[in-house]
Formats: sequence, structure tokens, C-alpha cells
Amino acid sequence: MSGNPALDLAGTVRSRGDEPVDLLATPADLERWVAECDGLPDGVTADFAAFESALSLREAVYRLALDRVLDRPFDPGSLEIVNGTAAGPVPTVELADAGLRMSGGILAVLSQLARSGIAVLADPRARLKECGRANCARIYLDRSRGARRTWCGMDECGNRVKAAAYRARRRASALAESREPGEAT
Repeated sequence: MSGNPALDLAGTVRSRGDEPVDLLATPADLERWVAECDGLPDGVTADFAAFESALSLREAVYRLALDRVLDRPFDPGSLEIVNGTAAGPVPTVELADAGLRMSGGILAVLSQLARSGIAVLADPRARLKECGRANCARIYLDRSRGARRTWCGMDECGNRVKAAAYRARRRASALAESREPGEAT
């Protein structure tokens, strides 16, 4: 959805405003999230310490990505978290008839996510943007032609913005039609 696994992790907080919506409330949520991600080991379990590390990595990646979007220096504490996590164990990669298979524990998953974040944040050609929908703080990698993408995704944010604009146009049209001819606007 965000175009990078580390940005997807950062996007597990749907709204970062007054009432954040956190999709990772428990270690089991983290396990489910990892299982749904392509390119990460399957069957990973997470204890509370690993869960806390994942949340710390998530927030560090988000801060660094926002720093990049806003063209400001990286937060030193966030750099330390991401770089330290990236230095952890890496998943084992195996080639089989069925394709690529990755294995490893939760620390290898976090290391892989941190490395993915480093790769995209260090790439000067990567076009990172923050979603244009109000109340969505997801940062995504814009790979569109001309870098004109506005939302993190059409399914969630783009459709909501377009539907809201449509409803606003309908209300304005209905209001204009309800006015009597000759009435001052």
C-alpha cells in the first residue's frame, strides 16, 4: 500500500491526530500483520518485548519518513533506533521450486523492515509523500508518472475524498436549485 514494507509498518497507525487508530494493539496483531506482508518470514511469533521493539521501530521510521517529506534533518534518536534494529539478524532466504522462501524470527523481521526503511529513506530519487486526505498521516512512495499521486491509496483514501467531493457538489447543486428565481446569493 505504501510501496515499502517499512512505510507499511509506519502506516499501521491510521490516524495520528487527536484520536489515533492503531492497528497493532497486541503482539498477536503484529504476528498477523507480518503474516500478511509479502517478503517477510511466515509463522513468526512475538513476545511483548519484541512487540515493543516493533512499535519503537514503527515510530522511528514514521518520524524519519516525515523528516524526509518535510525536507528537514533526520531525528537523531530515530536514526539510532532504525540503524540499531537494522544491525540485527537477517532472515534466511532459500530458493525452492515454489519460489523464494524466507525464514527467521521476529528480530530478523524487524531487521529486514529497518533495512527496507533505510533503503527507501537513503534513496535520493525516492518520492515520499504524505497522504492528502485529512486525518490520514500515511507516508507513501509515489511511483506514479509525473509524481502526481495525491493519496496513499484509492481503496481507502482516494475513494473517500472523491465521494466527499461528490456529496459536496450535490449539496451545492441542490441548494442552488432550491433557491427561488431572483433570490440574491
